[in-house]
Amino acid sequence: MSNPSRVYLYAEFQTSMPFTEAVWKEANPMMQTVPGLISKTWLSGINTHSVGGFYAFDSVENARTYATGMLSEFAKGANASLTVKLFDGDVVEAASRGMASPYYPA
Repeated sequence: MSNPSRVYLYAEFQTSMPFTEAVWKEANPMMQTVPGLISKTWLSGINTHSVGGFYAFDSVENARTYATGMLSEFAKGANASLTVKLFDGDVVEAASRGMASPYYPA
């Protein structure tokens, strides 16, 4: 298994509540302490109650630890189903630069 220097994590909760300020205002300070978390972009499903995010991590290990720890516990506490996927950010660098991705500045 490769160990990319850029790792992206996609997560989505299926919940019965809409996205509100309370969600992110409570979660953001806790997430700012997550080892290796570089950034998070919040996602809210259109016409659904799905809430998720696109995260950038510095390693596969830190992304997995977050997914199986804090993220999993949050899903359990919200009584929500959780989908998580990890992506190798190194292998897609040239293609992403070609599309002016903000995650790959010039």
